[in-house]
Amino acid sequence: MSAVADPSDPLGVLGPRGPGGPEGPAAALAPFVHPALFYGDEAEYLAGTVSFVRDGLDAGDPVAVAVPGDNLRLVQDALGDRGRAVRFLDMREAGRNPGRIIPGVLRAFADATPPGRRAWIIGEPIWAGRSATEYPACVQHEALINAAFRGRAVSILCPYDVRRLDARVLADAHATHPTVIPAGEGRERPSAAYDPMGVVARWNRPLPPAPSTALTYAFDADSLTRARHVAVGEGERLGLVGLRLEDVAIVSAELTTNSVVHGGGSGVLRMWEERDAVVCEVGDRGRLTDPLAGRLPAPRDQRGGRGLLLVNLVSDLVRVHTTDEGTTIRCWFHR
Repeated sequence: MSAVADPSDPLGVLGPRGPGGPEGPAAALAPFVHPALFYGDEAEYLAGTVSFVRDGLDAGDPVAVAVPGDNLRLVQDALGDRGRAVRFLDMREAGRNPGRIIPGVLRAFADATPPGRRAWIIGEPIWAGRSATEYPACVQHEALINAAFRGRAVSILCPYDVRRLDARVLADAHATHPTVIPAGEGRERPSAAYDPMGVVARWNRPLPPAPSTALTYAFDADSLTRARHVAVGEGERLGLVGLRLEDVAIVSAELTTNSVVHGGGSGVLRMWEERDAVVCEVGDRGRLTDPLAGRLPAPRDQRGGRGLLLVNLVSDLVRVHTTDEGTTIRCWFHR
């Protein structure tokens, strides 16, 4: 499971480069904006989000709001008739898997923006109630937004609830956003703690061991088809049906194939149940060197390169741990 990255700038946060296109001279005229909005109450939330939406609408640009349902209704009510021009998404559904947000929400909207216009998006991927299992994927997502939209005419505002999120989350928000809007101030300022590359590395943490009862199946090039059948059979035994079984088939096929092609020619498939979900994990001896792998839509004329993207789009959560010794990708499927 490997991909090529610029070792001097694997996240692409050092600025525009290359002739032409979104990374060339035009990029200097279209800077990416990514502030964190810290809010302490409903009034501060609406002051920051509604003014952002109105600025986008007043400029004649497309605007999207992807936040949890309760906050979504607050913004809709505050906008009134002006909200008819806004694309609204419940982030609890659209962003259940944080790895899906960049390709399935942010890039999907930004890439449909007409040339010469700016895309304005409010995205709230971290809310009270996100589990400890989900959080590493959430914070890495926030860090990777900066690389995914470098040089694009896109503004993404990310709200953070200072009352209900713990201090660690708020500190990470300062590290993943180049600018911040402190609660009660309403003014944007540079973040002294901005370090997205450091955040991605810091949260590249070993996953808890699979339970001793997990199904374990070692595979290689000769047993790829068998590995997929094993995964589907175990998913069915653990209670998955219909489209969920199809999702397991897709994920197991993509991950095991990646292991054979990029991860040393073999790997290990593991599956088990965890509360209301079935977990599918594939480990191998490769290293995933591109932190944006699976988070960007592949160009239409590109052959291949969509495997990890499919994994993110159909899974309810994806966690990755990668080192020089190998890579583990773990996926959750709610029953």
